[in-house]
Amino acid sequence: MKREVLDKGFVEVIDSLGTDLTVVNSARVSFGKRKEIYDKSDKALVCYLAKHKHFSPFRHMMVQFHIKAPEFVMRQWYKHVVGIETTSSYSTKDHAWNEISGRYVPVEDYYYPEVFRAQSEDNKQASEGEVEDQKRAKLTWKNAIWYTKVFYESLLKQGVAKEQARVVLPLSQYTEVYWTASFQAIMNFIDLRDEKTAQWEIRQYAICLKEIMFDIYPETTKIWSEIYWK
Repeated sequence: MKREVLDKGFVEVIDSLGTDLTVVNSARVSFGKRKEIYDKSDKALVCYLAKHKHFSPFRHMMVQFHIKAPEFVMRQWYKHVVGIETTSSYSTKDHAWNEISGRYVPVEDYYYPEVFRAQSEDNKQASEGEVEDQKRAKLTWKNAIWYTKVFYESLLKQGVAKEQARVVLPLSQYTEVYWTASFQAIMNFIDLRDEKTAQWEIRQYAICLKEIMFDIYPETTKIWSEIYWK
């Protein structure tokens, strides 16, 4: 299960744990019960658990992703992991994160936007509309990356260590990670990043994750969407 995102990025499912029954069986273990077939009573239970924020049963379902995204997108993504790991009481402390290293592998891919957005006049961190001269903006972007690549590759040819030469690279460089997270943690990411004020590029990844979660856990994701994504 692999989906392309942006110009060179992707989200690929490597592995997953659990099914829609995992939530209800995790909850019903309190009563010593376990079911083999998902039915209407299970939907009602999942709905109750989600509405009343009984989230622990949702954390028994895990998905491992292989993700390729521009550096600036991945830095925003990693905030979800760091924020949770530094808040020990947070209910979704259940991530694993491993990233490709520019110390070992030379950087080759860079992000080139199709459209250049204009700075919002009333929101310092957001964009609104498009810049008038798209052609000029695209040329400036391409030139900036071209010069960066020339100098980076020149440093490598001079024998400078990759771990040091990479420091000159821009946030447009692509990076890759393995991200393993629970159903709830993934939903938390989607809740915050598939939102109108989120940066467009990371929102494309959140939309992709949402589609994938409907494929892996259709019933649970549908119930979650009806409660939290109205």
